[in-house]
Amino acid sequence: MMDFYETDPEFMERMEYFTLEEVVKEPGQELPEETRFLAVLAALLGCQGLDVYKDMLDKALDSGLMPVMVKETVYQAVDYLGIGRVMPFLSATNDVLTARGVKLPLPSQKTTTLEDRLEKGAGAQAEIFGEHMKEAWKAGHINRWLAENCFGDYYTRGGLDLRQREMITFCFLAAQGGCEPQLTAHAKGNMNLGNDREFLIRVISQCLPYIGYPRSLNAINCVNRAAEK
Repeated sequence: MMDFYETDPEFMERMEYFTLEEVVKEPGQELPEETRFLAVLAALLGCQGLDVYKDMLDKALDSGLMPVMVKETVYQAVDYLGIGRVMPFLSATNDVLTARGVKLPLPSQKTTTLEDRLEKGAGAQAEIFGEHMKEAWKAGHINRWLAENCFGDYYTRGGLDLRQREMITFCFLAAQGGCEPQLTAHAKGNMNLGNDREFLIRVISQCLPYIGYPRSLNAINCVNRAAEK
């Protein structure tokens, strides 16, 4: 991005001040560094900001974010963005980690088998959204895939806890836009796990420079709707 300092110095001055100073240090909207970097990386996956993702990934790792947390974020993104949009980010993540001397593959985080992924995935859904979700997979094959693949294959993995996983899911959905019903549902899921309204507003605030005002304002509306319920 250094070329932009020569070709677009005025833009870079204001963009960097807003993104790296004003937003990060806004009173009442701060987040711990680990949480902020997780949210921003997830938002960049959601909005397909690959170049900025690579730059931000280096900053996140420099700040102490663990490689396993990054990898788990990328893996989980597949269920919300699709493999077609996530593969370039997985390649970029591997390139950055390898260049930093991180040995791949990382230690296994798998906790399910093909035999028990449905049961454990439905259990994770129930923990987030309520006991009624234990039977939701029976509504059809897509619902079964959601339980066994999205939740059984990914939410049950190590590296991130459920609160962190729900937070990054919220960021995936907010950043890609057009998923407001799901975003409202996951805002409620976040709240059920202790990521309350004020926390989610801070997350949106820290992601705003990367996803823009319209999607940020839509996300706030979804959080408010979830809070009302």
